[in-house]
Amino acid sequence: MSDVAGEASRFTDYSVPDAGIRAIYTQESIWQAWLDVEVALAQAEAELGIVPADAARRITEVARLENLDLDRVVADMRIQGHPLMPLIEELVRVAGDHAGGWVHWGATTQNITQSGNAILIKRAHRIINQLVLDCLGAMADLAERSATMIMPGRTHGQHAVPITFGVKVATWIDDFLRGHDRIRRGVQPCLRVMTAGAVGTYASLGALGPKVQQRVAEKLRLEPMPVPSRALLSPQSAYITDLALLASCAGRIAIEIETGMQTEFGEVSEPVPEGSVGSSTMPHKRNPKLCADVLDLSAQGRGLAPEAMGAIGHPHEADGGATAKLEAIMAAALIAMGDMLMRLKIVLEGLELFPARMKRNLELSGNMSGSEAVMLALGEEIGRDEAHRIVYEIAMQAIKTEEDDFEELLIDDERVAGALSAPQIRELLDPTKHVGRSPEIARQAAWRAREAVAGR
Repeated sequence: MSDVAGEASRFTDYSVPDAGIRAIYTQESIWQAWLDVEVALAQAEAELGIVPADAARRITEVARLENLDLDRVVADMRIQGHPLMPLIEELVRVAGDHAGGWVHWGATTQNITQSGNAILIKRAHRIINQLVLDCLGAMADLAERSATMIMPGRTHGQHAVPITFGVKVATWIDDFLRGHDRIRRGVQPCLRVMTAGAVGTYASLGALGPKVQQRVAEKLRLEPMPVPSRALLSPQSAYITDLALLASCAGRIAIEIETGMQTEFGEVSEPVPEGSVGSSTMPHKRNPKLCADVLDLSAQGRGLAPEAMGAIGHPHEADGGATAKLEAIMAAALIAMGDMLMRLKIVLEGLELFPARMKRNLELSGNMSGSEAVMLALGEEIGRDEAHRIVYEIAMQAIKTEEDDFEELLIDDERVAGALSAPQIRELLDPTKHVGRSPEIARQAAWRAREAVAGR
């Protein structure tokens, strides 16, 4: 059977391990989850005296895919055009006349499929959660390793004031910590069981209905829906949106690394295995294949969020099309997230840093990254506004002529020299003296990441 999301074709498909979510969403896995719900339903109903105990035992014994004729199921699906009924009929046949007569008692199709989907989401989320923690652990290592590694800070694509690479990683950590918290909370409303019948009123099960649902939930290690209505699709949509936000954060990391790998920057590199070929015609190429795939998968994840929100707006008590659409979107989102995070983990764990190139790039702006420090020191003597005007004029002169040195122009300017000595100016322009609290920010972020990984 093919998986729900189909087969992708990416740069790193053959070199990156599968995250394991694709296997969760094979047709066989989906069917078995539905059968597991049918078993839990029969057991719960037997405990409450609705279904004969021997019938529930028999249903439990046979409700495994290996006991069913799946060719028959597929053939009947082609005829009936129904996602669940052929599977139920095959379970009835295998269970026998007595037990088979109690299969699917008091439930409707979406009670089984949506509850089964909750099982799949829980399994997939466990993988997603671990991959996020793995990425945070790798980021913590990076932040500590580069806490004092000076590089240009860049705003609007231009040199700003210096930072350390660890500060850049700290922003990644902060994004991922919030993203982890969102998906951890957001998944919970998706992990709920409904067995309240076609319109969510327990009309088929009567007064025992809520107790049946509670016991089914306990058996499946899920929670019961407070309002067990098929109309409620916002929890799944919200979780997909939470995943999309995390995908956006991963995309930002990938584009930063991909940009840093450009020849003109040369500050970082994703791991490039021995024998990896970048181009069929240019043997020298070391292309950011992993980052390219992270960006592709990030875009896929973002694109699924509006579709998921669109599925919420359906009329009346249920819409099978909206439910089916959202289940397909959920599968695609989780598979894409698993693939993306697996690649990002590899990038972060093997990221190469080139501090000498970072320092050389910082020097390209001729110490002008210290203009803020000079302006503030000068402003203490003549006022900030006037200091800004003077330092701006000198900086523009240095940029336009290209031959004039910013430091020397400052030292030679009478307006500046009247307030600051040459040694003071040189110290203010020293990038190592103007990174603020960069090392502390990086190390604090690393500590927070490690706390999250440790579950604290």
